[in-house]
Amino acid sequence: MKPAAFDYVRAGSVEETVSVLAEAAGDAKILAGGQSLVPMMALRLARPTVLVDINRIPDLDAVRRTDGAVEVGALVRHRDLTDQTEHPLLAEAARWIGHTAIRTRGTVAGSIAHADPAAELPVVALATGATATVIGPRGTRIVAADDLFVGPLMTTLADEDLVTAVRFPLPSRWGFAEFARRHGDFALVTAVTAELDDAVRIVLGGIGPVPRRATAAEAVLAAGGTAGDAADAAAQEIDPTGDLHGSAAFRRAIAAEMVRRALAGAGIGQGRA
Repeated sequence: MKPAAFDYVRAGSVEETVSVLAEAAGDAKILAGGQSLVPMMALRLARPTVLVDINRIPDLDAVRRTDGAVEVGALVRHRDLTDQTEHPLLAEAARWIGHTAIRTRGTVAGSIAHADPAAELPVVALATGATATVIGPRGTRIVAADDLFVGPLMTTLADEDLVTAVRFPLPSRWGFAEFARRHGDFALVTAVTAELDDAVRIVLGGIGPVPRRATAAEAVLAAGGTAGDAADAAAQEIDPTGDLHGSAAFRRAIAAEMVRRALAGAGIGQGRA
């Protein structure tokens, strides 16, 4: 199939982008990497009447170390994340995203805004307490990852909003584990653990409509439990969905193993394991 007809706008600034989005009143989409949007348009699952290309807007392609965090511009590609050394957890997560062509074009902000429940970066964002800088017709606001994801491919962003950067705090220790049937496939389960300010956050992706913190597992660790105890708690507190790739029981078992591996990677909870 071919996409439905649309108008193409090459935006030269953030302000122009927001203006075009507002004028379109929900019928426009932002084109950055296009790795999710373009296939959806080809299948006519998305039919925007206006496509706003932001790839020529200056100053949106930087990775900057800030106070205890790394700020990633809207046009930073997944490949750029794998090459940077400022945030090792982001680099590791980006290596698991799709294949080379996808990592070459796909963008960090696009992945966050697309909110695919199987995507890696939303899991990292929730685990690290990331924040998105969002610009809309009423100005700039900061949206925490905890308040961003509301459902599969759904966020609290408005149609006329543009994510210009995402700020990922640097964890003192971290672990990443993912299970997919083949490298490059969508993850069946992703687990990320991050230690920030002496508190450990555990987040699971691929088990439901949005990334989910395993708070019971976090409480087990805070009380001195082992990684195995936390993994078991995580498996019990989630309510995974099943599909043709794996039943709910299968995902629950894999989730426990991924949490165990992520905690081992971080060196957390290993004392009595």
